[in-house]
Amino acid sequence: MNEEEITAQWLTVIGIGEDGYGGLGENARRALTEAGTIFGGKRHLELLPDNLEAKRVAWPTPFSDAYPMLLALRGHPVVVLASGDPMHFGMGAALTRHIERSEMRILPAPSSFALAAAAMGWPIQESQLLSVHGRPIETLFKAFVPNAKLIVLSNDGDTPANVARMLAQRGFAAARLTVLEHLGGPDERRIDGVAGSWDHPRCADLNVVAVDCGVVGQETRTFPLLAGLPDDAFEHDGQLTKRDVRAVTLAHLAPLPGELLWDVGAGCGSIGIEWMRSHPMCRALAVEANDKRQQLILHNSRALGVPDLHLVRGEAPAALAELPAPDAIFIGGGVTDPDVLSTCWAHLKPGGRLVANAVTIEGEMTLVDWRRKHGGDLTKLAVSQAQPLGSFDAWRAALPVTIYMVRKTN
Repeated sequence: MNEEEITAQWLTVIGIGEDGYGGLGENARRALTEAGTIFGGKRHLELLPDNLEAKRVAWPTPFSDAYPMLLALRGHPVVVLASGDPMHFGMGAALTRHIERSEMRILPAPSSFALAAAAMGWPIQESQLLSVHGRPIETLFKAFVPNAKLIVLSNDGDTPANVARMLAQRGFAAARLTVLEHLGGPDERRIDGVAGSWDHPRCADLNVVAVDCGVVGQETRTFPLLAGLPDDAFEHDGQLTKRDVRAVTLAHLAPLPGELLWDVGAGCGSIGIEWMRSHPMCRALAVEANDKRQQLILHNSRALGVPDLHLVRGEAPAALAELPAPDAIFIGGGVTDPDVLSTCWAHLKPGGRLVANAVTIEGEMTLVDWRRKHGGDLTKLAVSQAQPLGSFDAWRAALPVTIYMVRKTN
C-alpha cells in the first residue's frame, strides 16, 4: 500500500440520531455500504439494517483500547458511528487527537442540542450548551445565573434529579426544568417540572435537560465571571488572596482561552479557580503542600463550578519538576525561596507571564532584585475598608501587597 492510499480519507465518522438509518443522508449510507468495519456503541449498531456486509465492532472497555484497534485498520474503509454532531462534545473531537484530520471525513447529524433548542423554541445563540456526559456535574454551578437558559447533555437517567437538587441548593428552587428523552426518535418524551419540587422517577439514560433559571430571589447565591469573587465565596483558613488584591492579580495574569496556569502555594485555590472561571477552556494546576488546604482547594473548585482544576500535592520547587509548561504562573507564597522563582521562570513558556505577590519586606526585596535582572513591573497595593470604631466608622488598612509581573521574552 503506497503513502497516497494510506493518507486517503479511510475513516468516516457518521452522526446518527434516534431516527436511525432512515434519517441518514446518501453520503452516510454509501460510506456504510462500502465500509469493511463499523465501530459504534451497541445502541448505534442496532440501528443499522441487517443487509450491511461490514463487520460490526462495539466499543471496548476501557474505551481507550479503541484507538489502537482503529489505527490497525488504517488505510481500509472504516466507519465510526456517533450520536448527533460528532464534533460537539462528541466522538469526532476525541478521534482528531489520535488520527490526522486529513484521513477523516465527518458527516454530522443534528445534535441533541439543536433538537432540544428546537423542541424548547430557544434560540441557540441565546442558550448555554453544556455537557455532563462523562464530566463532573459540578461544572454546572458556574452556569446557574438569573435568566440563563441552559441545555445540558445528561450523563444518565439520574442527571435531571441531580440538576434539580443543585439548583435548589443554590437558591434557584423556582427554576423550570424540561427533560427531553430520546429526541428525534419514536420514543421521544417530554417531562416538565420545577427544581424545588422535582419528584419525577429516574428518567431514560438518553436525555437532555433544558433549564430556565428564571429571576433571582433573595435566597439565590450567584457569582460573576469577572475576577474578584467575594472572600466568603471560598472556604479558607486565612490563607486567601483577598478580593481586591485577587482582582488586580488576575488582571496582571491576563487569562486567555486554552491557557494553563500554575498556582504555586495555592492556599485555598482562589487564584486558580478564578482563572478557570474566566473561560471554559482555561486550565489550572494548584500546587499546595498543606493537607488541610488541599481539601479546601478540592471543595472550592467543585462548589464554584471548576471541578477540573488539578491539584498537585507537594511543595515547590520539587513538586514542579514533571508538570506541563505553563502559559502563566502565580506565586502566592514562597517568593523568598530563590529556587521557587528560578524553577518557575525556567518552566514558563516564552511569552508567558509570571506574577508574584509579597507582603513581607524580605519578599519585596526578592522581587525588587528579580526585577533588576529580568525587568517587569512592580505595583504596591494598599487597601483600606470602613469598619466600626465605637459608634463611628474608621478606615482599617490591610497589609500592603507588592505585586510583581514580568513577561518572559524568550
